[in-house]
Amino acid sequence: MFLRSALLVSILASFCLGHNTTYQNPILPGFHPDPSCIFVPELDGTFFCASSSFLVFPGIPIHASKDLQKWKLISNVLNRPTQLPSLNAAKRATSGIWAPTLRYRNGTFYLVTTIVFDDYPKNATNRFDNLIFSTTDPFDSKSWSDPVHFTFPGYDTSPFWDDNDQVYITGTYAWEVSPGIQKLPIDISTGAVLGPTLNIWNGTGDSAPEGPHLYRKDGYYYLMIAEGGTGNGHMVTMSRSKNIDGPYESHPHNPVLTNKGTSSYFQNLGHADLFEDEEGNWWAVALSVRQGPDGSYPMGRETVLASVTWDEGEWPVFSNVSGKMSGWHVDPAPVVRGGEGSLVDSSYHSNFEVGSKLGPEFAHWRFPVEGNYGMSKKGLQLKSSIANLTGMDGRSAEKLGQTFIARRQTHSLLNFRATFDVSALQEKEQEVGVSVFLDQLHHYDLGLVMLSSSSAVNSTDLTPYFRVRGITTVPAFTSTDLALTAVPTAWLGKSVTFEIKAENITHYALSAGAAGKQAEMKTIGYGNGLGLTWGFTGALLGVYATTNGRAGEFETYVSDWKYDGLKQVVSN
Repeated sequence: MFLRSALLVSILASFCLGHNTTYQNPILPGFHPDPSCIFVPELDGTFFCASSSFLVFPGIPIHASKDLQKWKLISNVLNRPTQLPSLNAAKRATSGIWAPTLRYRNGTFYLVTTIVFDDYPKNATNRFDNLIFSTTDPFDSKSWSDPVHFTFPGYDTSPFWDDNDQVYITGTYAWEVSPGIQKLPIDISTGAVLGPTLNIWNGTGDSAPEGPHLYRKDGYYYLMIAEGGTGNGHMVTMSRSKNIDGPYESHPHNPVLTNKGTSSYFQNLGHADLFEDEEGNWWAVALSVRQGPDGSYPMGRETVLASVTWDEGEWPVFSNVSGKMSGWHVDPAPVVRGGEGSLVDSSYHSNFEVGSKLGPEFAHWRFPVEGNYGMSKKGLQLKSSIANLTGMDGRSAEKLGQTFIARRQTHSLLNFRATFDVSALQEKEQEVGVSVFLDQLHHYDLGLVMLSSSSAVNSTDLTPYFRVRGITTVPAFTSTDLALTAVPTAWLGKSVTFEIKAENITHYALSAGAAGKQAEMKTIGYGNGLGLTWGFTGALLGVYATTNGRAGEFETYVSDWKYDGLKQVVSN
């Protein structure tokens, strides 16, 4: 009898394993916070996800997958400066595009989000500008509309279509002013507000109730929100009601999803969205960080996935989030066809041949200056900016822009390199180099810079130096040179290769050498990942050209741009 029971258990276990899918978190590694995902059966059974972009442009990336594992960047919603000119006026790195919600209705994709001017007072009526973008073709960036603006003095806005097709927006006011979740009816096509705003739930009593989404299931309206702030107290909570206006009954065992108070490598877990697959199984996406032993997470807030059991009339039950996961069975599928970009965790190599184009993965801090970037026979041409990567005050847009182009760090361990033609550097403080960049006040730069050879104030005798500078407010503002060394004589007059390596999860090594002589690369300095652990964004790896506040524009050329993703670390 015992043997028969054991055999039955073994068979059942094998059956379950055979019908589950194993996968790895994060599904969107690197700077992909505040995820919102949907499943669209009409488009060949495809999943789509949107994430926040803050001041990075192009913004609001859209990724697509057929199997929840192979995610391809297919477009950027915010891809033309004319769509949102005010992005270039937003001050502070925590300003910009917050928490998009992606939904599909009757053949149209809707992307509802907020541009936040985070330097304005918390109660300022112009602190928030809420937006509705739309398209019928999410695979084409240019197809995304200019935004329809609507009035709501808050953020984290999310649309919900009721049974009668009335669209309601849920959102939240600045929690320091008036915490709680609000609901208002709107016309989704015009942005017109059609009725009063109603407070429907204030959460469980923790700080910062935000990130609301409404779902209709089994006669209930389910309201899911985030609480605790996007730090180590972050969590997901739920309530439900038979009436959209409430009252909403709190889940008896909130929070429904969190890693706070645990030793998990995945921390700050929260701000979730729910969607249903073709088989009627439910899934949740949320943001999380992979926190190193020193508390650092320079890659920022990433997108993770968890399976959800949601029986009829019951509350949903979420799987715990970790690196190695098992969830509902989803058949393996090819990479999504169409779209403009590559898989989110792809390595990349280019010499920027004439006629080639920069893919949608390339990003700038705010809008790029037209004409400062172009393809040439020598590679990617950069025209220097007067401003360096910090700029005049570390928070404002530069009137003449910042020459910087980058891609997201999407692997824990990596090698990134780029080769510069440095022949045009002739004047003091002219500089080219590479940067691991979080924002204007958090970046580590390795540059070749022209500096005076002597201590004399008016010296015109210049020498090229390699310089590592660390700009960070963690733990205190620093702008001193971390390393300074003269360029070896044998390397003068040659192209120079710069390299950033993440060989562990806490530090970056910054190296340089004569182009084509990898074995002779020298480590110039290091960047501490803790110095890039701040705010809402994640690390970008890119190149820059600047005169550091001086006159004297120059041109340089970048070739042999190579990003090798080596490993995802998913446990501590």
